[in-house]
Amino acid sequence: MEAKERILKILKSAEKPLKSGEIAELTQLDKTEVDKAIKLLKHEELIDSPKRCYYSHK
Repeated sequence: MEAKERILKILKSAEKPLKSGEIAELTQLDKTEVDKAIKLLKHEELIDSPKRCYYSHK
């Protein structure tokens, strides 16, 4: 499973928006890899950022 899929899975199951550090910890991915994937997911409009530095599934 690639990083984007793992991040989407975590965000779908999360009850609240998560920070990239929390996502990295839950997915066991490197934070820089998480940041790159988040940027792509935001560009593809698959995730939202309700507050600065917090991310949630649309």
